[in-house]
Amino acid sequence: MLAKIKNYFFTGILVTAPVVITFWIVISLVKIFDRLITPLLPLYLNPNTYLPRDVPGLGLIVLVVFLIFIGFIAANFFGSYILKKTDFILSKIPLVKVFYNTIKQILETILKSNSNAFREAVLMEYPRKGVWVIGFTTGQVRGVIKDRIKSQMVNVFIPTTPNPTSGFLLLVPKNQLKYLNTNIDDTVKTIVSAGIIPLNTKVKKN
Repeated sequence: MLAKIKNYFFTGILVTAPVVITFWIVISLVKIFDRLITPLLPLYLNPNTYLPRDVPGLGLIVLVVFLIFIGFIAANFFGSYILKKTDFILSKIPLVKVFYNTIKQILETILKSNSNAFREAVLMEYPRKGVWVIGFTTGQVRGVIKDRIKSQMVNVFIPTTPNPTSGFLLLVPKNQLKYLNTNIDDTVKTIVSAGIIPLNTKVKKN
């Protein structure tokens, strides 16, 4: 009887914990956007000025509308001209240009429809033979590094657990990689869970 109660208890945790944690993350992000963006609105455009209670998610809504508006402007000739001028100015400011150009290049590479960045999960032996890590390919090694090494190398990002947004870069010979051919989302789940969630997917989802 006690064993059944114990099983029910842990089953309840497994069922409710993902839902609770997901809602907590979403609510926390909404609150952050509200706190950062809502105060920037003029009083006459801020519905919180007229309503008895603050509108939850207003900051997130404003951000989405703003990004859509910027995208619309950038698609027009005049907006494109302004953005090119802004890009030119930021690219000439010392120190600022380093961060600006790097971030811009990374985003352009990742958001390309034909980009292979972070679309292939691989296994490789690291830090010694017989020990394996999961990584994500971010493209072929190019430029001066390729000229110096003179062999086919691949950029591999090795994420950390439980935070896969941090990690480090390795330049690995392609013949030393084992391509998992798995869905990236499933691979990230395995990394975040420290291997608790097994990686069983056989074919990538398109």
